[in-house]
Amino acid sequence: MYAETEVFTIGAVAVPNSLPAPWLLGAHAGFLEESAVRHTRIIVTHYGGPDVLQVIEDELPEPNHGEVRVRVLTAGVSLPDVMAREGVHPETPPAPFTPGWDLVGVADRLGDGVSGIELGQTVAAMPIHGAYAEYVCLPQRELVPVPPGLDAAEAVCLILNYVTAYQMMTRSGSVRGSRRVLIHGASGGVGTALLQLGRLAGFEMYGTCSARGASAVSDLGGIPIDYRDRDFVKEIHRLTGDGVDAVFDPIGGAHLWQSRKALRPGGKVVGYGLITSLRGEGLTSGRPGRRNRFRGAAIFAMYIAGGWLLPGRKRVIPYSIQTLKRLKPELFRQDLIALLNLLREQKIKPLIAQRLPLIEARQAQELLAKGGVIGKVVLVCNGSSPASRPS
Repeated sequence: MYAETEVFTIGAVAVPNSLPAPWLLGAHAGFLEESAVRHTRIIVTHYGGPDVLQVIEDELPEPNHGEVRVRVLTAGVSLPDVMAREGVHPETPPAPFTPGWDLVGVADRLGDGVSGIELGQTVAAMPIHGAYAEYVCLPQRELVPVPPGLDAAEAVCLILNYVTAYQMMTRSGSVRGSRRVLIHGASGGVGTALLQLGRLAGFEMYGTCSARGASAVSDLGGIPIDYRDRDFVKEIHRLTGDGVDAVFDPIGGAHLWQSRKALRPGGKVVGYGLITSLRGEGLTSGRPGRRNRFRGAAIFAMYIAGGWLLPGRKRVIPYSIQTLKRLKPELFRQDLIALLNLLREQKIKPLIAQRLPLIEARQAQELLAKGGVIGKVVLVCNGSSPASRPS
């Protein structure tokens, strides 16, 4: 399922050097006074809407053997977080739990047996859940070093969104020939990552988005297609003549088959989400998600089989960042380090829709669930960023 293919060189094109005055990681490598023995974290009390998110004060966790306690600087807010809250994501733990797929923080305390990590060192991790907290203990093997001087909010965007984009482009959905691609949700977190990396790789890019997101898609080198008033399949064939080499589709369900119609012969649909089939109608479906959690996977399998059996050599292939990370953890680490270096070199610059304090996690998920967010929503811990502001 995850056979390695040609890896493109990404990073040949520079972007403007103008950066806003960032919240620099190196300036926040201090340590908590031992007298502070409690911390804030967010829990999902039970599966449901945003109201099930609760802010609690808890005792500081202590690292076990081989673990590092991380003081969280930033945590990303993603659709998988929302789906886990509703109990419909395959990676959903039993409630109550602390959500949060990705984080950037500093090593605060080392457990026994830990070596190669220094106190105060900045690290990144993708724990899948647990990031919505001021402190979290993680196995040392999960931590990836972050170069000093980077904006922690920008760095956290790379962990889930940019690694997903990078691996789909280079490992699961390698595009040959003209490298012409269609990106669904092109103004979102993964979509803007695909656009930035695709521009560095020299792709010809088209992106579905709302009218509000069209300018962001254009600015990142894509041709926007308003999915609300245009048939994207007809529009792709009108613009290209014969279709695209690859479609990146986070929607799933029957939408995968529509995306397949936009391909030229030999093309691929890379499916990396099951939004439609897992969630039902809309982001706040009242459907009992846990009973239907794997229904989308079965539909996905049917479309994969159809892509191989039907003529035209138009394939539907799956991508799962967590599955690939478990099978080949060294690839996740390697790819995240490569992306952090691109960020350090100012060759990529994540779009941050908004930075919100950790205690506003509910508002952050509500913002994401409304749709139309351009870039990524980021939670900022320990009061290290101004209150709610666009980036």
